[in-house]
Amino acid sequence: MIEYKIKKVGGKKLTVTSGIGRSILFNLRSMMRMERDINSLLDFIVTESARIANSDRASLFLYDEKRHQFWSKIALGTTEVIRFDADLGIAGKVFKTGKTIYTEDAYKEKSFNPSIDKKTGLITKSLICLPLKNVDDKAIGILQVLNKIDGVFTKEDEGILEIFASNAAVAIENATLIDELEESKTLLQQENHILKQRSKGKFFVNNIIGSSPKINEVVRIIEKIANSPLDVLISGESGTGKELAARMTHYNSSRSEASFVDINCAALPESLLESELFGIEKGVATGVDKREGKIEQANGGTLFLDELCEMSLSAQAKLLRVLQERKVVRLGAKKSIDVDMRVVGATNKDLLNEIQKGNFREDLYYRLNVVHIHMPSLKELREDIPVLAKHFLSDIGQKIGKDQIRFSLDALNSLSNYSWPGNVRELENEVKRASIMTEGDIIGITDISEHIRNPIDRVNWGNDITDGPQTLKETVQRIEINMIKDALQKTGGNKERASELLGITRQGLFKKIKRYGL
Repeated sequence: MIEYKIKKVGGKKLTVTSGIGRSILFNLRSMMRMERDINSLLDFIVTESARIANSDRASLFLYDEKRHQFWSKIALGTTEVIRFDADLGIAGKVFKTGKTIYTEDAYKEKSFNPSIDKKTGLITKSLICLPLKNVDDKAIGILQVLNKIDGVFTKEDEGILEIFASNAAVAIENATLIDELEESKTLLQQENHILKQRSKGKFFVNNIIGSSPKINEVVRIIEKIANSPLDVLISGESGTGKELAARMTHYNSSRSEASFVDINCAALPESLLESELFGIEKGVATGVDKREGKIEQANGGTLFLDELCEMSLSAQAKLLRVLQERKVVRLGAKKSIDVDMRVVGATNKDLLNEIQKGNFREDLYYRLNVVHIHMPSLKELREDIPVLAKHFLSDIGQKIGKDQIRFSLDALNSLSNYSWPGNVRELENEVKRASIMTEGDIIGITDISEHIRNPIDRVNWGNDITDGPQTLKETVQRIEINMIKDALQKTGGNKERASELLGITRQGLFKKIKRYGL
């Protein structure tokens, strides 16, 4: 058995036997260094930490210094934004002491905080909780890996996760810094890119990859309405490229020299969302300074509202007034400010269904739905999957110094036959992962994730009858997958409501989604 040591931040040496081995840890570190998008990086860290420890789920909480809270939307098993006091629970203890805590029965630990389980509906049994420390040995958050699938967590699990966490913390801090720098340069980059693209005749429309009829229809609509003043509603499943369509609508319009301002309505609590969107006056609360909102920042340009349906009814009413009057009033202000902007909203939910449930205003729906663009899911664009995969591979190959890298025919067929519930975003992440994991210049079938190359994904889910004879187990699996996908589509990806439709527990649904790779 091979034994090796890696020097950790702060001088601590960790010894790890090769149950997973050097190559996996090296590949994980390489992937984290390569990924600069903070949301994708956090998602990758959570997914991989659960995988390498063979655990049921994982969660990552970052420290909000201003509020002295932990917060996270990046957790396997939940899509909710979770916040809690940074002094509470095992997480608070690990953050304060900077030491890893392992327990085989969380509920027997005096410091365990059960409120998170109550929010998510999940049950924590065994867990390893690790501090995330930056290069200055300062904790920036914590990583939790919960519920070992087979047996109990081992010292080797703990050692590997500590190495992984130390690299993850550095990657998170680097990605955050890059994100802040890129945001500050956005306006200048946009202006430079506008000049370059205008000299070529077309601007950004070619960024939608594919030649299928449905993709051509999306491009046709964008080109036709780009220069109009009409507001736009973009619908489609998560990961289908709704933001890309919004950006192209902006950059092909006469507003292209002004700002494209985006805000994710699901990423902020109601109180913060309204101040971010409408702005706030000085003195509204202790220590609050005057700040212009996203609507003012988009004056002359385009305001992109992602996850539109997650806005509170109160915020929806205020937004409707802005759209009707083209005036905005900051929180705590008496005077209104004139604004001229195009609004592009995006949602992965059925808004008419949300209107019936009382979650979305009907008048706001008709005010925004002047032009509707539907982004097709990847399963509707199977003929475009090879083209997209090669495009992503070419892009990532240049970044990692593998310009000659390519797919084998078997690998490409495997990608084409998979159902891609995460759509284009999932495909891009898989290509990134495979390009790092492969040892040569050819990505073979074994370099593709197991759940993607699994034959169960090659069943023709669109039909009730498959081509070949089916065993009882295969038939049951096919029916379960069909029902789960149908329930998730009907509920806009809301797993709690999907489990209610299916008549199973939320935890049972998570296990089936994980088993089938959905």
